[in-house]
Amino acid sequence: MAYQTINGVRVWGNPDPGAMQQAETCAKYGNVVQTLLMADHHKGYSQPIGGVVAYDGQISPSGVGYDIACGNKAVRTTIMAKDIKPKIAKVMDRIARKVSFGVGRVNKDKVDHDLFDDSDWSVYEAIGRQEHDKLKTLARDQLGTVGSGNHYVDLFEEVTTGRLWVGNHFGSRGFGHKTASGFLNLAAGRDFLANAPGESMDQPPVLLDLDSELGDMYFRAMKIAGRYAYAGRDYVMDEVLSILGAEADFEVHNHHNYAWKEKHSGKDAIVVRKGATPSAPGQLGFIGGSMCDISVIVKGKDSIENRDSFYSTVHGAGRTMSRTQAAGKMNWKTRKRTGGQISAEQMMTAVRNFGIELRGAGTDESPFVYRKLQEVLDAHAETIDVLHVLKPIGVCMAGADEFDPYKD
Repeated sequence: MAYQTINGVRVWGNPDPGAMQQAETCAKYGNVVQTLLMADHHKGYSQPIGGVVAYDGQISPSGVGYDIACGNKAVRTTIMAKDIKPKIAKVMDRIARKVSFGVGRVNKDKVDHDLFDDSDWSVYEAIGRQEHDKLKTLARDQLGTVGSGNHYVDLFEEVTTGRLWVGNHFGSRGFGHKTASGFLNLAAGRDFLANAPGESMDQPPVLLDLDSELGDMYFRAMKIAGRYAYAGRDYVMDEVLSILGAEADFEVHNHHNYAWKEKHSGKDAIVVRKGATPSAPGQLGFIGGSMCDISVIVKGKDSIENRDSFYSTVHGAGRTMSRTQAAGKMNWKTRKRTGGQISAEQMMTAVRNFGIELRGAGTDESPFVYRKLQEVLDAHAETIDVLHVLKPIGVCMAGADEFDPYKD
């Protein structure tokens, strides 16, 4: 087996001390079936990113995290990358203008969707009319916006065929964040819309029994956030395809911050994946690398090791440096950062050398803060097959100071 078991935690890749400590803490609380770390693991809030915890009859709002249903969508277009490359700068300019990136942004073109008629919105009405109206309004305003941190829209060239692919990465935006913080408040006896107290990154997981009223409400709210994230990624993808004048003939779409009801070894389990891609046998996933690295389309294997992983794999390359370490601390009075280990010149040199047309982003998302994707994929070689290898040619993200500490 390619994994090792450390204090009951199954670990792929090289153990990170901070993430290991968080995983061991998660393993000590609640009805835990198994705790696992994928090879891209690093510290997160409560449950590590790249961490998977399977529970018997329980769900963890802190495990799913603040960006409920963060995930990826990738499509293969009907055109060749070589036909876009001569005009890539103009294309990326149009994407940056048309798609809304950044903290708190709203969509200039209001998007309607049948998810807003879903009966599960009643879960917010059960909490209160104010809560329902505030979250539903926020969700309507932000549908189709990408957000901040490592969330992106990328153009890729498939290495073997030269076909143009489009990928995006983001979740349920402010609606998901307020849903997560609201249920964490309720679990602590606070009002849903209360300001949460300062929380520790290393605090124990918050657990809800799925058959309790609060657990059932959270599960229903999480599913609404999941549909919302899918709708947002679909909308942004359609916008980019329209800019390109292209159609898609193949797509892959998956969450990697979510909780699923699954069956493992013949028993029901709630599998909470934070920064981990589902990889059941035959299941497809899109895994993104850094802006100067490959991304891949993978398929889960029918193997013993994949069963041992609770059908989970990596969601990216995995950070090796925090955002503050990379970009430094911001002085909001002077609007300047100090103490960062990565300079803008270093990042832009790497981007130019790799042949990337970049819009937005900052040194907190530079290629120097991530592992190489192939390294973490190698650690999961017995659980997934790589079907398509994609090389980025255009990257569009929020600006350097548009990041949230809870993003993965």
